[in-house]
Amino acid sequence: MHRYRSHTCEELRAEHVGEEARLSGWVHRVRDHGHLVFVDLRDHYGLTQCVVEADHERFEAVRNLRSETVLTVSGVVERRDEETVNPRLPTGEVEIRIRDVEVQNSSETLPLPVHGEHEYGEESRLRYRFLDLRRERMHRNILLRSEIITSIRRRMVDQGFTEFQTPILTASSPEGARDFLVPSRMHPGQFYALPQAPQQFKQLVMCSGFDRYFQIAPCFRDEDARADRSPGEFYQLDVEMAFVEQEDVFAAVEPVLHGVFEEFSDLEVTPLPFPRLAYSDAMRRYGTDKPDLRIATEIIDVSEYFALEQVAFKAFKGVIEKGGVVRGIPARGVADKPRSFFDKLIEFTRALGAPGLGYIIFEGGGGKGPIAKFIPDDVIASLKQASGLGDGDALFLSCDKEDLAARYAGAVRVELARQLDLIEEGCFRFCWIIDYPMFERDEESRAITFSHNPFSMPQGGLEALENQDSLDVLAWQYDIVCNGVELSSGAIRNHRLDIMVKAFEIAGYDKSEVESRFGALYQAFQYGAPPHGGIAPGIDRIVMLLADEPNIREIIMFPFNQTAQDLMMGAPAPAAPKHLKELSLRLEMPKRKPAVKEGGETPEEGSA
Repeated sequence: MHRYRSHTCEELRAEHVGEEARLSGWVHRVRDHGHLVFVDLRDHYGLTQCVVEADHERFEAVRNLRSETVLTVSGVVERRDEETVNPRLPTGEVEIRIRDVEVQNSSETLPLPVHGEHEYGEESRLRYRFLDLRRERMHRNILLRSEIITSIRRRMVDQGFTEFQTPILTASSPEGARDFLVPSRMHPGQFYALPQAPQQFKQLVMCSGFDRYFQIAPCFRDEDARADRSPGEFYQLDVEMAFVEQEDVFAAVEPVLHGVFEEFSDLEVTPLPFPRLAYSDAMRRYGTDKPDLRIATEIIDVSEYFALEQVAFKAFKGVIEKGGVVRGIPARGVADKPRSFFDKLIEFTRALGAPGLGYIIFEGGGGKGPIAKFIPDDVIASLKQASGLGDGDALFLSCDKEDLAARYAGAVRVELARQLDLIEEGCFRFCWIIDYPMFERDEESRAITFSHNPFSMPQGGLEALENQDSLDVLAWQYDIVCNGVELSSGAIRNHRLDIMVKAFEIAGYDKSEVESRFGALYQAFQYGAPPHGGIAPGIDRIVMLLADEPNIREIIMFPFNQTAQDLMMGAPAPAAPKHLKELSLRLEMPKRKPAVKEGGETPEEGSA
């Protein structure tokens, strides 16, 4: 018999009764019944109950075992008494009568109990992540992640894609976030950058004559944490294809995502093909380019009603006269809600930066609410009809510049659905967002910038860039969204040098800067670059949805905390003077802001 195990802790069944078995694992729980002690032994695969009687020479030793001690037990497989069978365990019909027991490694008192699913603080969980990962839910999440990646990889290969690896040490590229920089020892004063995405490399793969590339790619961005975004690093299914149009990319990616979500969930998945929704329509109807289609409510434009001469609500009229809009969010059956319901929604909107939130509650031939008295009954009736509402329903109103009004209305739409239980359950609702604007105007500088991906092909090509208003040019860019979560961005790429130079010129880059910053693509586009396009669905977000976890850290094996620290490994950490010298680096630390003592006195910098 093998020194440590003849079976795993998940294998033993009724047909093994009477056989000798040896198991190794962690002590999950010890239950002392006086004349009997039960030990639940756990390994990677499952759990088996072991039992020792009071007359056994190791009875006291077993009774005093600490949780998470690593143990090897040997004994005979016995059938459990009928009343003690555990139908929730695969091994629940049997137990091992302990004959021999060997402690492989004892455990100290645990800083983080493994048994049970109690909630613990993030700091403890991340500092002792090796213990946290032993918990059933976390163990299951990490295994699910592995299985999902394996399934994705298989599906891509089956479609004729080839997996390649692109460099980790590369040059800085404007991908929309801050780079992580790595100083070069051999080239003092110069730095590598960790890739925010393999964007340029995968385009160069197409320029190198390969056809259908994919990679489970690590990406690095110095960003703040969010519930759906881990600071530091993340993984994506990086895809690029030569000689394709937008629909070809969709046809390749949709079956992969649809298949994975059907394989790893019992929920209904949007049937193929996924619906397409223009960016402008998404913003108008849902107030976001990441619409949650489980919510049936749609936003409506009611600007025209508040621009009418007979409407006396000056706050909205003033905004409309300056080019603003009014967006309405219908809500059914809320007339009987307390005033606090409406007040909290107003405060919710103000917390987003909005000046407030108007509303009209429809009743009879008119309406009520703070602004209803400024609106004639016939206009209220028209609003009621336009919104498809009836008596007892309400229309919430967001008024601001078009982009802000859409944003606030979109947030209220989701908050109302959450409070009124209007979010469809038991489904994954996918859609494509297409026809993004190529450019946008920066609110602060008023300069024209890229709105999405600078390497995208404008719809209409060079002619559109030269003859259309820049803000009217659309791009062959697209996102895929599921249940309000953006899973991926992608685009048909620009593969022509003249179009690339012109697009960057509009965004404020001269030709020499484009050549210096994107030298490899600049050269490749001069030597026969094929039309190509791709996409990069986020692995972490896919797993988060399928695991039904609200926070992305729950599906990453060793994540950073919210301030981008690895509490377990102690990173980031100061570098040794020797290393700094090798890298020709000298630190100039930022000055600390002086603390303010109670009473208003400011101590000297550096004082105790």
